[in-house]
Formats: sequence, C-alpha cells, structure tokens
Amino acid sequence: MPPPSSTAAPGFEPAIPILRILERRSARDFYQGFLGFSLDWEHRFAPHLPLYMQVSRGALILHLSEHLGDGTPGTVLYLRMEGIETFHEELAARTHAFARPGIESAPWGARIMEIADPFGNRLRFAEHQPAR
Repeated sequence: MPPPSSTAAPGFEPAIPILRILERRSARDFYQGFLGFSLDWEHRFAPHLPLYMQVSRGALILHLSEHLGDGTPGTVLYLRMEGIETFHEELAARTHAFARPGIESAPWGARIMEIADPFGNRLRFAEHQPAR
C-alpha cells in the first residue's frame, strides 16, 4: 500500500475523552450499572498500579483513568445525542444514590440532561432540536 499523500486533507474521528476516576468499583457502578455503558476493556501495568478502562454506549466511547495526570475531576463533557427523553426514562427507572437528573431546555435550542459522576465529572447530554 502506498504511503498517504502529503497533500491529502486531514481527517478526524470523534474524540475519546479521558475522565479521571478515583476508584474502580464506583466507576463501574455508575457508568455500567446506572448509565448502561458496556465495559469494553480494562488495563493495568501490574495488579497494584492504576486502572485504565474503556466504556461505551452506542457510538459514545469514554476512557476512565485512575492515572494521576489523566484528566482532572470536575471535567465537563458535552455529549450530543438523540432520544434524550427515552434515556431519561431509563435512568429514572434505576436507582442511584446521588443521581436524579432532569431535562432542561437551553436557550440555543437543545434539551440538556446533566449528570455528575462520583468523581465530580459532569456529563452534559444534549439533544439539539430542529430549527423552526
């Protein structure tokens, strides 16, 4: 296969955010148990070293890391989606001690549901409404 042309336009794929987590069990309970993400894989260089894992739901992929320096607790992610009402109903049917999200209308024509994970990261799910 020939090398790519140096005049080819850059191509980008969706970003994969890395969120800092502080403890594996709470992360799995929240992302898998509450939000319904799948665990794709986990990695540690040794059993006593920090965990790095990937979770996904549909096309949304997140990396969760216990490594110091991989993100800062309190990060906000803006996550565009479709079907926010259905997702909200799904979450409302589950129990989580610290998460009871609601849906709000934003002035720019989106419906927003923000949820904080156990580490202070905020997931801002947004469904944009068609222009009228």
